[in-house]
Amino acid sequence: MAKKLILAIVGQADAESVANALVAHQYPVTRLSSTGGFLRRGQVTLLVGVEADHLPNALDVIRFACHSEPVADQHRATLFVVNTDAFEQI
Repeated sequence: MAKKLILAIVGQADAESVANALVAHQYPVTRLSSTGGFLRRGQVTLLVGVEADHLPNALDVIRFACHSEPVADQHRATLFVVNTDAFEQI
């Protein structure tokens, strides 16, 4: 079955709620601290490996878990979806 890797870059204000929501829906998540964007504000990058048929649900979980109001010309999250041949949890 096809695998997808979601790279979700979220603000610090939403990171905990997004990670908790993903785990509650049984999506394993790896959290990386990161900095970027025009204002160099703190960001968190979440790595989430999912089966392709779970992708729409996982993206919805992320969307609904973002609660902070976007700052002018900034988004609450940036999501990248990458095809991957495999992922393994050990």
